Amino acid sequence: MTGFITSAQNFDIISLGDVVTDEFIRLSDGPVRVRDDDQGRWLEIPLGTKVVVADENSSSTGGSAANAAVAMSRLGLRVGLASYLAHDQIGLDILSAMRGDGVGTDLARVDAPSHTVRNIILSFGSERTILVRHAGFNYVWKDFKDHDVPTWLYVNSLGPDALTYLDELADWLDLHSDVRLAFQPGTFQIEAGSERLARLYTRAEILLCSSSSAPLIAGTPLNDVDLTLDTLLKLGPRHVIVFSETGGAIALSKDERLSVDEFSDSDPVVDMTGVGAAFAATLVAAIVTGRSMGEALRWSSMNAASVSRQFGTQTGLLKLKDLASRLEAAPEFVAYA
Repeated sequence: MTGFITSAQNFDIISLGDVVTDEFIRLSDGPVRVRDDDQGRWLEIPLGTKVVVADENSSSTGGSAANAAVAMSRLGLRVGLASYLAHDQIGLDILSAMRGDGVGTDLARVDAPSHTVRNIILSFGSERTILVRHAGFNYVWKDFKDHDVPTWLYVNSLGPDALTYLDELADWLDLHSDVRLAFQPGTFQIEAGSERLARLYTRAEILLCSSSSAPLIAGTPLNDVDLTLDTLLKLGPRHVIVFSETGGAIALSKDERLSVDEFSDSDPVVDMTGVGAAFAATLVAAIVTGRSMGEALRWSSMNAASVSRQFGTQTGLLKLKDLASRLEAAPEFVAYA
């Protein structure tokens, strides 16, 4: 690690949320195809067909909390992972992988009766469809020891049984007003509604969400970007960051609105899985280390582009020196008002 980024004793930031094992299945051309219509893009596989898959299928640690933890650790932060795992081989492998990337795992809780979640990722070209099976964890908030209280807490996606847990977390945040919150609601938090989780939206210094999730959280039309951004800001966070699947984003605060484009280079896009998580976590890491929002957006788009040029959610995550080198080589790439 690069030393103490913040005044916290053990962790600059704790990534809190679910972790999974991602099982990648690469679909070959043939009967599989993508169709576009007014409702979106559709992966189509004829029923009863035997589909040939590519040889380079793989498994890896994933999930927003794990991907965020690894991204921020590689950027020099002292990161802890607060998550629930099962007492199975997959859970043990995840903990080992996290420790191998410098992420502290003492805050991970083992829930023996459950099973560690496996996501099946159907990869076709550079796009993917994810089949998700959530585990039923006994989410119970357990206070951090004094030396584990971080400067920042980054709350990621959690399962459908975690609403009371999030209420308990909000209570804890009320008692620790100096802890700064980044909030990236997952599928089940979005379904619960912004009113149900109003305390977290109001408490957040940074609210992060994808461009597809933003109108669902705000309850606004899909094509009204300005209304969506304004509505999200009215939920209470200091900064709202809405990012696209390709690495571009808009950041809004009371005093500033900035945009950044997708960073493009000569290398082809290989896999978009994990690009959003890389963008969000890199932005948080940049803010934690004292960068401006404009510079944080540059960091994020560059790291997201690196992830999209590799297969898997964490393979392309850059270390700080590599990110700095790439940014130095592209001085023209900046965020703009």
